[in-house]
This record gives sequence, C-alpha cells and structure tokens, in this order.
Amino acid sequence: MSELAAPAQVSLPPVLDLQAAEPLRAELMALRGRPLAMDASQVTRLGGLCLQVLMSARKIWVEDGVCLTVDQPSSGFSEQLAAFGGPELQFQPEGGLS
Repeated sequence: MSELAAPAQVSLPPVLDLQAAEPLRAELMALRGRPLAMDASQVTRLGGLCLQVLMSARKIWVEDGVCLTVDQPSSGFSEQLAAFGGPELQFQPEGGLS
C-alpha cells in the first residue's frame, strides 16, 4: 500500500437539495474507508438535508480515522454553510497522512 493514497474525488452538484440528498449519501457511503476530497466549487445552493448528509459523512470519516476535505468551496456553499452556523466539515487524522 502506498504511503500517500490519492483521495477519492467527488464533485458536489450545484443544487444540494432534498432531491440530491439520497444520491449524495449513496455516493459517499460507497467511498467509505477511503480518503475523500469533495469539490464544492459548483455548489450554488446547500439545503439542510444535504448538510446533514455531509455532517454524517464527516462523523463517519472521523470514526474511521480517514481524511475528508471540502475543496474549492464556492461562495454560495461557504455563505450557506455560514448561515447554518458554519459547522466544520473537514477532517484530517492526527499525525497527517498515513
């Protein structure tokens, strides 16, 4: 196994609403156990249910001790995340990459 496993890449859809929640959950769970980088550059709307999916994924990745990052958050993503209280979505295990 290589020391620096490349993270799986997920491009978040522009609209993270009720319709996007289940497909997003399924896509993320299929990648469980792998380092994950989510590209949020195209997100224009972030709804509460998809935020719950993202927060749940963060909790699972923390429990698994695997890196999870949100890359290139769009201004819409960042603003709506802040409106929800700015919960932390990123996780980097202690000791960096293993």
